[in-house]
Amino acid sequence: MDNALPRRTPVSATDSPLLKTPLHELHVELGARLVPFAAYAMPVQYPAGLMAEHHHTRKAASLFDVSHMGQLRLVGPDAAAALETLMPVDVMDLAVGKQRYGLLLNDEGGIIDDLMFFNRGDDIFVIVNGACKVGDIAHIQAKIGSRCEIIPLPDLALLALQGPQAVTALARLAPDVEKLVFMTGGHFKIAGCDCFLTRSGYTGEDGFEISVPAAQAETLARALLAQPEVKPAGLGARNSLRLEAGLCLYGNDLDTSTTPVEAGLNWAMQKVRRSGGARAGGFPGADKVLAQLADPAALTRKRVGLIALERVPVREHTELQNTDGQRIGEVSSGLLGPTIAQPIAMAYVAPAYATLGTKVNAIVRGKPVAMEVTAMPFVPNRYFRG
Repeated sequence: MDNALPRRTPVSATDSPLLKTPLHELHVELGARLVPFAAYAMPVQYPAGLMAEHHHTRKAASLFDVSHMGQLRLVGPDAAAALETLMPVDVMDLAVGKQRYGLLLNDEGGIIDDLMFFNRGDDIFVIVNGACKVGDIAHIQAKIGSRCEIIPLPDLALLALQGPQAVTALARLAPDVEKLVFMTGGHFKIAGCDCFLTRSGYTGEDGFEISVPAAQAETLARALLAQPEVKPAGLGARNSLRLEAGLCLYGNDLDTSTTPVEAGLNWAMQKVRRSGGARAGGFPGADKVLAQLADPAALTRKRVGLIALERVPVREHTELQNTDGQRIGEVSSGLLGPTIAQPIAMAYVAPAYATLGTKVNAIVRGKPVAMEVTAMPFVPNRYFRG
């Protein structure tokens, strides 16, 4: 989920006008460094800094403002069946009260966006990436708007409370949230605010994503930040946390030229939608995607995890070569992993170099940096499954 990394330069008076999230004044009050991101002024970090925010999330709980994301409802008896025509994912069998990861595909099987969708019984609630939301909503409307009602929800904010102590902090304000397990959710009253939340997130830690009316977002955020476990965190820590968790970033690790199989997202395509399944195919790019699932040898590249064998961070777009100096791929995301204190990366490489333990070289400022293909996640995920 999410979109390509924020610009590192702060917001200034010379920047084109940017949208402000409902928490903008609170970010300013807390001393956030704001940067342009998905047309919004977003906090990239607070005075404590990215490393402190990252480590605090791993040991306690952090609050992230992700209100740039798009939220919408699909309403009508045909909504689930209609949405299923756009993705290689089982939508129709998703039980009420549960959430699932989805992938909007184009006719070539490339990923238009990745998203989350939740069956609330009376609607399908969808969250899409911030920089993609206008295009996503237009795409969904054009493809299935005749089969169900598409209702964008621009008056909602979205907060993410992440970390092993997130449930402790939130349960003081919303008793019974501790009964939820990963990828489930429901409606809750929190500090007087009308919230819909799911036990999920983008850090690899236990936590919650909370949809709340924009007018109530600051009240909710202040109530959460008043809990002793919780501190604010920005997009910088969100990025380092998700990379350690092996989670894709749209715009870096996924785009319209990437298929789900190339990205290693086979797990997101349930058997019912695959060849031989009860509802096989019927989604954009199905012939290509199903052929790749059936014959992995047809792939020309695969997403892999890499760990550097020396302490040199390797950034996105860095060229990868084999030990003979031949180009074999490119890094899609990379940084120094704060938790493991080693440079880590995700990359696309030729399949012959995707085997665990394979040595490759990243070319950093003209010099080779030795890296090794490794399993992901780089840091074990700690989702609460009951």
